[in-house]
Amino acid sequence: MPVYVNRILNLKQIKVIGFDMDYTLVGYNTEKLENLTHREALKVLKDRMNYPASVLDLKFDFNLSIVGLVIDKKNGNLLQLSRYGKVKSAYHGLKEINYKDQNKFYKEMAIDINGSDFISLDTSFAISSGVLFSQLVQLKKDGENLPEYCQIADDIKSVLDIIHQDDTLKTYIKNDFGKYVEADPKVPELMERYLEYGKKLIIITNSDYDYTKALLDYALNPYWKKYKKWEEVFDLVVTLADKPGFFEHPGRFLEIDQNTGQMSNYMGSVAKGIYQGGWFQKLQDDLGVPGSEILYIGDHIYGDVVSIKKYCSWRTALVLGDLEQEIESLKKSKSVQVKINSLMDEKTVLERMLNKPGTGRHTRDKLYEEIDHMNSLISEQLGIFKKFFNPYWGEILRAGSEESRFAEQVEKYACIYMTKVSDLAEHSPKAYFRPFKRILPHEAEAME
Repeated sequence: MPVYVNRILNLKQIKVIGFDMDYTLVGYNTEKLENLTHREALKVLKDRMNYPASVLDLKFDFNLSIVGLVIDKKNGNLLQLSRYGKVKSAYHGLKEINYKDQNKFYKEMAIDINGSDFISLDTSFAISSGVLFSQLVQLKKDGENLPEYCQIADDIKSVLDIIHQDDTLKTYIKNDFGKYVEADPKVPELMERYLEYGKKLIIITNSDYDYTKALLDYALNPYWKKYKKWEEVFDLVVTLADKPGFFEHPGRFLEIDQNTGQMSNYMGSVAKGIYQGGWFQKLQDDLGVPGSEILYIGDHIYGDVVSIKKYCSWRTALVLGDLEQEIESLKKSKSVQVKINSLMDEKTVLERMLNKPGTGRHTRDKLYEEIDHMNSLISEQLGIFKKFFNPYWGEILRAGSEESRFAEQVEKYACIYMTKVSDLAEHSPKAYFRPFKRILPHEAEAME
């Protein structure tokens, strides 16, 4: 797959390449992993949060949520926002909210999701959050004795934190890597190529050391050609980094003994070794490399991309695995999109004729009739087009005809983006990535 470019990025100038681990260096089978997360979260809701036993009957539906959605805790809704913060699609439980009812909630105002009433679902790990919220809201609507919407959202966050932190999920994954992990042999090949070109490689992950070692042993070690293990390839590994905190405020580094896994206070240089915690500024200072010569690649739009752009000068790349299926759907639906574009062009001509000064009433009535017919044809084709994508939400990077809020973040904060890290293998370690010139509305008009 190609690498998509938002801003100029010259890899020749990049001396250090950093990687997140989960969903970046190592891929997962998202549907199977989120199904597992959904199942274990429901158990904790029942056993520790006193939710009714009926929650255990909820079946995981992968399509109920996609990356980039927003939970409205106050109203119990799941939202898809445009890049301008406007609600374009919304569900209350399992029922879609029509345009009229959306206006009752949001009055066509731009939504500020920075408030405590909203939760962004900005990574594949959050799919189960959206599914659980929708299902539990629906269960409450159906008469089950469940807490208020805000409490449901907070309880979901709590139980997901529990099963991620108490090793519930990690134990399942480590016991069956083959089921949940999608190892990519091209990744070690890419790492070795970067080393040949003098790049220094580092890992910064929120996972703990034991899990990091087990996962990388499984996903990378069998595929090295010039090395025996990942510890020889990466100069620096930071575990339990607590991103985005790692980029936002100072933190102490703890050194990890690779033989025992034990940690100890550490005050020296962190240019090499394996550590826990810390802060980007000390890491950057000890590496002796300007921030503009460090590229960090991750999958979490805020923790791995936005926070970097806000707090330091590193270059950024986003791995968006969900995009691969979306691109295939766009290719398959190309003929439908061509029809829609053609109909829209015809409609534009009719609208210009309608707005032409001096148009008589009889002509206007006829034009209105033709435009209504055109709208009907466009609506029919849009219905066909939507069937190629998620049945509830459509495209990840689109909200109707506009870019989604998630797309706006990708464009604004990620220098480049791709479906997987190994997409970079198609490009030289000295590649010069240059974006296409964006055509502004007035420029498009002038070029017609």
